[in-house]
Amino acid sequence: MKDTAQETINKIYDSLTRAERQLAGVILENYPMSGMGSITRLADKASVSTPTVARMVQKLGYSGFPEFQEALRQEVEARFSNPIAKHESWAQSAPEAHILNRFTDAVMSNIRQTLANIDPSQFDALAGLLADENRALYITGGRITHALSEYLHLHMQVIRARVRHIRSTSNAWPHDLLDICEGDVVLIYDIRRYENSTLRLAEIAKRRGAKIALITDQWQSPISQYADVSLKCRIEAPSAWDSTVSMMLLSETLIAAVQEARWDQTEDRMRALEDMFDQTKIFRKFV
Repeated sequence: MKDTAQETINKIYDSLTRAERQLAGVILENYPMSGMGSITRLADKASVSTPTVARMVQKLGYSGFPEFQEALRQEVEARFSNPIAKHESWAQSAPEAHILNRFTDAVMSNIRQTLANIDPSQFDALAGLLADENRALYITGGRITHALSEYLHLHMQVIRARVRHIRSTSNAWPHDLLDICEGDVVLIYDIRRYENSTLRLAEIAKRRGAKIALITDQWQSPISQYADVSLKCRIEAPSAWDSTVSMMLLSETLIAAVQEARWDQTEDRMRALEDMFDQTKIFRKFV
């Protein structure tokens, strides 16, 4: 699967000229809509020449500006396609192999591409924010990704104190933001179709001084404009629904990284929790 223009820009950014970096900033500012106008309009907005735009899109792997725009249009369509539309698109080109193999191949490809495109320094930065108990940690997700947010919240509660789960689909989520202080962390899962309530939550939390951490898809949630750290996962699969397997892998890796960074404190918390489990007899013991 070909990288998006956004991913390619991020990969080659250090090799760009000053004018090309200026253009890249304009493209990324409101991506992908920023590139949907004419080539002269984009050049004027970036204060560069039209030949600079033409050279830039060729560096991104496109034959010219029209092909670049067509790729952006396809991204816009992919971002907002509903489950029925996604299924119809898949069914038209479905290979003959069994669904078990096709789905697994797609998921494995998602994992490989997700790992290839994640900057380890960004991952480490996010793990560092999650491990910092001086910062309260708020975790939330959307209609589909709330399950991931609950999973991460459950583990983070064991690893460290001051962790809260926000149900973004509830009308009560503004109540959760009342206690946010400057420097606290709000981790948000958001994939297509991006939800207005989650975007508003991020906007308000940012205004209150929170650090916004985003785990999103390859098309990147609008929340990215507020994010201090953003990690993108591939989610396409031969189904009417997207696959969150790569996001789960990333979540479990974050859990492992934070646990390792705080092991001395986490071990004490785990022992205390196990003692409570023994007292309440929640789990059966076969000894």
